[in-house]
Amino acid sequence: MEEAVAEEVVERLRAQRIFASVNRRVGVYSVGLRVVIPDGREAIWDNDGASGLEAMVLRDGVLVGFVPQIPDSDDLDAEAIAAIIANTDYDAPPPPVPSNPTKGPVASRVPTPSPVTKARWTARFRRS
Repeated sequence: MEEAVAEEVVERLRAQRIFASVNRRVGVYSVGLRVVIPDGREAIWDNDGASGLEAMVLRDGVLVGFVPQIPDSDDLDAEAIAAIIANTDYDAPPPPVPSNPTKGPVASRVPTPSPVTKARWTARFRRS
């Protein structure tokens, strides 16, 4: 992501009361975005310099989640990127593991995702 686009995305996210900053520790010619999630996690968006938008979710520097690359996101403008980041559900369960549940020991290890009943994390910042 280019630095000018990243700064505009940060401005748009801050206008929506989302804690965001430009992450310049990524490399010389590319920057990412750091979004603070209220429960102590943080999401680092577009960290690898490759085309497309994806995020790593970290808690105390340890990877605890991942937002996979969003299809056709390599040519999005700052407004669309800000909307994607603001509407991402970081509490959603991961997609199911592709396996054959009728064979072998894999069937007993595939967890059943539980329904998420928490309010969206962005709702915590909205004033009543």
